[in-house]
Amino acid sequence: MNWQAIIPLLGFLVIIFGIGLYSVRYVRTSTSFLQEYFLGGRSMGGFMLAMTMTATYGSASSFIGGPGTAYTQGLGWVLLAMSQVATGYFVLMVLGKKFAIVTRKYQAVTMVDFLKERYQSKWVVLFSGFSIIIFLFSAMAAQWIGGARLIESLTGLSYTAALFIFAISILIYVTIGGFRAVALTDAIQGTIMFVGTLILLIAVIVAGGGIPKIMADLTAENPNLITPFGADGSLSPTYVSSFWILVGVGVVALPQIAVRAMSYKNSQSMHRALIIGTIVVGFIMLNMHLIGVFARPILPGIEAGDADKVMPLIALEVMPGWLAGIVLAAPMAAIMSTVDSLLLLVSSTIVKDVYLNYVHPSATNNQVKRLSFTITALLGVIVFTIVLNPPDLVIWLNLFAFGGLEAAFIWPIVLGLYWSKGNKYGALASMVVGVVLYVVSDTYFPQPFGLHSVVLPVLVSFFAYVVVSLGTRKLII
Repeated sequence: MNWQAIIPLLGFLVIIFGIGLYSVRYVRTSTSFLQEYFLGGRSMGGFMLAMTMTATYGSASSFIGGPGTAYTQGLGWVLLAMSQVATGYFVLMVLGKKFAIVTRKYQAVTMVDFLKERYQSKWVVLFSGFSIIIFLFSAMAAQWIGGARLIESLTGLSYTAALFIFAISILIYVTIGGFRAVALTDAIQGTIMFVGTLILLIAVIVAGGGIPKIMADLTAENPNLITPFGADGSLSPTYVSSFWILVGVGVVALPQIAVRAMSYKNSQSMHRALIIGTIVVGFIMLNMHLIGVFARPILPGIEAGDADKVMPLIALEVMPGWLAGIVLAAPMAAIMSTVDSLLLLVSSTIVKDVYLNYVHPSATNNQVKRLSFTITALLGVIVFTIVLNPPDLVIWLNLFAFGGLEAAFIWPIVLGLYWSKGNKYGALASMVVGVVLYVVSDTYFPQPFGLHSVVLPVLVSFFAYVVVSLGTRKLII
């Protein structure tokens, strides 16, 4: 047990719990439980919006799986990861003011609320809810595994014990505090991620003897590690370029990110978040993945199956225990902030989009409140059970979830917002075609034509949306 490293991390968790308890008073006194619990009263400023988007997007995939894969693949994976720089910019520019205006007009609390009002279709709502629950369970599982791996590496506890500690930590403050607790902690966590990344990168470079020495060591081990093509040459230009759709443009369709674009206070907040978010995401993604590559000469011999432990192991190797504990609060912050957002999103899908729309529309505020607390806690228990036997690398679970959500939602959201001829038949066709084709593609031919498996479903679902919408116009009229 490395107590020097554990104590700062425990201090961080105490602060997070305090914020959750602070946020309870807003939930208790709000006149609209749904608006407060799931959107924080739409009161986010520019800095908080940027940080909550960054912290939600920067996850176990970015801080645990990403550096682990970069350790295995080399600088080629760093190049691939940099397609994420424009994530916040694209989300806020594409959805932008119009999405905020329309969702306020609809009084939408979730992304599915928007789809429900835009398309007026029960089947669009139910298929949306189904897609969110299925794919976000994969994303949540990835985060829980990442959090447990971090605690396991830091404390020496078993994976199961580490997972239990992480689960309890998350469930307490998310269940009681809601969206405001998530947004406030995201602001702190985003700041920790930024500073912690910088400190760790400097420490790794110093420990490796400087960048020229690290590059020479990588070249001596495997010249492919410093090329864009990966250690085994598998990162083709076509595949790397297509990742821009998965983790760049396509992020517009991720419900956990899109909901941020309906929760800010005013247009000035959005403009400020565009600048801050782009800078912070670019800085964190570049440096985190460089740390993974630069760690290879310092900690050689880590097997691919254990690559998720690269981040905590390198931090403990190159820094004093107390500083490692503070710096490792960064990946813990990233993981916790993503988990809390996903928990709230799946909870809101079940409570708001399914229960209130089709099961018990006349439920009272207290009934909704009790059900929301119960569902959020129950979801945590289910995910805990699922991830007791984890896969080797969490990044693939996370990317699978990203692809599925993008294939389902990108065109119903974007074209639904900007193309008046789109209708419920086109939206449903696009979602069904996108999801089915993505699952089949990812399972049986994950790189069609050398592209990532998300590209083909996104293209085909676009044509499905347009063709079916135009072909069924007379049915709507």
